[in-house]
This record gives sequence, C-alpha cells and structure tokens, in this order.
Amino acid sequence: MNKKYRVQLTPEQRHRLEGLIRTGNAPARTQTHARILLKADCAEGGPACNDDRIASACEVSRPTVERVRRAFVRKGLDGALQRKRPDGPPRRKLDGAQEAQLVALTCSGAPEGAERWTLALLADKLVELKVVDSIARETVRSTLKKMNLSRG
Repeated sequence: MNKKYRVQLTPEQRHRLEGLIRTGNAPARTQTHARILLKADCAEGGPACNDDRIASACEVSRPTVERVRRAFVRKGLDGALQRKRPDGPPRRKLDGAQEAQLVALTCSGAPEGAERWTLALLADKLVELKVVDSIARETVRSTLKKMNLSRG
C-alpha cells in the first residue's frame, strides 16, 4: 500500500461511489475510478487493498491506481473521478510570419541532391534558417495541409 497517498473515504463519499457503480449510468472510466477508490479505502470498514491487488481486481495498471490515489488526496473526490479538461484552445506552433517563410521555402527549388522537398528537409531547413528552434515534421505537414499546399 502507498503510505504517501492514503485514501480515507467518509461514509457519504463511500455511499456516493457505491451509487455511481450501482446505477451504471456514469462513464466507464468514472466507474473504474470509483471502484479503485472503494478498494483503496483505508478508513474504518474499508478493504485497504494494496495497489497490485486493486490493479488486478479492476483490470487496470498499477500506475493508474497510483494516479487515482494521488488525485483523490490532492484534488478530492471529484478531482479523482472527473477527466481533466484541456486549458483553452491549442497553442499555434507557427505564427503568421513563420508560416509565410515555410510557404516561401516550399515554393522554392528543392535543395541540392533532392528531387523535391520532404517534410524532414523542410523542418531541418526551418531550424537551419533559425525560423524556429525546433519543429516536428507533423507540424510542417499540418501547416501545409491547412494552406492546401504540396511539397513539390
């Protein structure tokens, strides 16, 4: 058992978790987390199972059990049951000026020794020209796709 993150449920919390499982209306992930918390309960009358036994019983990995325990201790019952939502819209990888440089590069002639631009060549060239510190080929691909451009 993990002594750092001890799950001690109140009778109200235990009743709520049992209700979630009994009705079966909650998402599967929420029900699984409820089962983990019930089995990890160290309060009086709780089973206080160790992480390996809980993982086996709930058919999850041991790190999942550890994450649910930690979330319960740090964020409370709702924090352990609910999925974390992303914080706002995804950040753009390239700004307008960097996208323009990528387009100009794509429209220029292919580098020596290559028949046409590849995503890897474009990514490497953007780093070489110090347009960006680093960039993934997938970012280059999605940017070009968004602009309906091809590499050759």
